[in-house]
Amino acid sequence: MRWLRCHKMIVGLGFVLLLLGLAAAPPAEAGPWPRGDAAPVGSQAPDTDRSPDGNPLLPEAGAAPKARTFKGRAFDTCRAPSADTMRRWRASPYRAVGVYFGGRGRACASQPHLTRAWVRTVHRQGWRVLPLYVGSQSTCVYARHKRNVRIGRHPWKQGTAEARDAVRRASALGMRQGSPLFLDMEAYAYKKKKCARSTLLFVRGWNREVSRRGYLPGFYSSAGSGIRHMERSRRAGVGDLPAVVWFARWGVRNGLHREPVLRKSAWTPARRIHQYAGNVRERHGGRTLLIDRNVMHAPVARIG
Repeated sequence: MRWLRCHKMIVGLGFVLLLLGLAAAPPAEAGPWPRGDAAPVGSQAPDTDRSPDGNPLLPEAGAAPKARTFKGRAFDTCRAPSADTMRRWRASPYRAVGVYFGGRGRACASQPHLTRAWVRTVHRQGWRVLPLYVGSQSTCVYARHKRNVRIGRHPWKQGTAEARDAVRRASALGMRQGSPLFLDMEAYAYKKKKCARSTLLFVRGWNREVSRRGYLPGFYSSAGSGIRHMERSRRAGVGDLPAVVWFARWGVRNGLHREPVLRKSAWTPARRIHQYAGNVRERHGGRTLLIDRNVMHAPVARIG
């Protein structure tokens, strides 16, 4: 009887520990990287992992190349300028350029200059390239003109599919593995639980697939919505988060480490871009462009 009582106590204790373990790490939130941190630069998912939809996720052979980083000023503009304009803009204080290379939510779908030859030419001119992909937007996106491209009923699968498209387009432009691909998610009502959940699933699915294919998952959004949402998720220990963050907070002094929604230890070192002004006109080398201004210390595209 004493042995039986001890046996029951052991079994009961094991069951309690199992329940505690499940509560601490829900399977849907378990990611390939350590809990409480973003995806490290150059990391990949383990070959035994599965998506929340139950699909196996098998990584490409070999590790992703080491990221190339740049520290300095950058600009982004809706439509990639001509190579000649980029040459003239070497007179500006900027040395990196953000280009909108794909996504169904892209405002400037027509990109006549953005070709593989253009990417190679501006790279030879000395420019670093930041690829931006404007895919499906949150179901509670604020901007009315983005509501026609909202995330559907299967956010993880949709994020994964759009990540494949992003990698295919980036590769076609000569952007090699090890390049960051930034998912542009415009401001949304992240406090709405159902919307926040679907948005996070979409972002995580996108991140997982981009990383699996040897690229770095980046994330662009407003500091007060998307970036705050990612930071809360990071603090909660959610996996499959962006490796690099690009936060928009206009009208403040530019800087990478003064953003109030981010802990100083989050997304460091060399994993931040701050967009500190938008829709401003600047003229350099005799050419005027409407741009957003950025300061950065983060990975840039590997061109080749």
